[in-house]
Amino acid sequence: MQARGELRSDKQAADAMTAAEVERLADSEDGPLPEGWEKVVQLGIPPRKKPVHIRFDAEVLAWFRAQGPGYQTRMNAVLRSFMQARRRRRTG
Repeated sequence: MQARGELRSDKQAADAMTAAEVERLADSEDGPLPEGWEKVVQLGIPPRKKPVHIRFDAEVLAWFRAQGPGYQTRMNAVLRSFMQARRRRRTG
C-alpha cells in the first residue's frame, strides 16, 4: 500500500512519536492494558483463518462493530483468549 501511495495514516507523525506518547494515546483510545497481558502475547504468524458462517447475538455483534474496523479480528482474539484460558485450566 505504501508503494502505491495508499496510506491512510501520517507515517512521519507516527514515527516522530515517543514511546510514552504512543502509550498515552493508546490508553486514551482503548483504555489501559489489563494486568498480566504480556503473558498471553504470542509471537509469530497467526494460524490460517477458515471462513465459516456463524450467528452472534445482535447486541454482541453491534458492540464489536461499534469499536471500528477490525471487529472480526477482535472477536477472534476474544475467542482465542477464552480457548487458551480453558486449556491452561485443564493442563494446570
